[in-house]
Amino acid sequence: MENIREFFGIQLRKSFMPMLSALRWLRVTPNEVTIAGTVLNMAAAALVIADHLVYAGIVFLAAGCFDMLDGALARLAQKTTPFGAFLDSTLDRVSEGVILAAIGYLLAVEGRSIDVALVVLALLGSVLVSYTRARAESLGVECKVGLMSRPERVILIALGLFFDVLPYVIYIMLALTVFTVIQRIVHTYRQLGKQRNQGGFVER
Repeated sequence: MENIREFFGIQLRKSFMPMLSALRWLRVTPNEVTIAGTVLNMAAAALVIADHLVYAGIVFLAAGCFDMLDGALARLAQKTTPFGAFLDSTLDRVSEGVILAAIGYLLAVEGRSIDVALVVLALLGSVLVSYTRARAESLGVECKVGLMSRPERVILIALGLFFDVLPYVIYIMLALTVFTVIQRIVHTYRQLGKQRNQGGFVER
């Protein structure tokens, strides 16, 4: 799964090269691209609340492209910084939060109270997917395993917006985020076990 994800990521980045070159020529910084992507996600959330789902899907996908552009631009311009990585990760959580909150609002207006509760759980799951990776990496374990990382969640939500099947998308997203969290817990447990067997020391 990881190899497939990396392959498509490489192909997408190649297709973005003209845009990346233009952004670099215009002296646009990676952090500005990150912030612009967050603004687009907020616009997509507003369109969801207004029940313009197809337009929301288009804007949401555009925001997802910005999410890929910031890191690629940072590497191309040799402007990768710890703060840039921190800002990107933080605003990713903001972006997911606002779009899922908007979906929850729309479902609440439709009287689907159970689905609203599942949206909250799906949001918790998406946060845990990111947290488990960050916590594992703070312990010295690479943790990119899992079926439902951020790119997959973006695609899934976009499909829900385009085809107006948001409740079903939330069911799938919740199930797969829970599965991904479990995958990452098991992976981290095994890797830390290997470190212990090799005489490494890990502080909790």
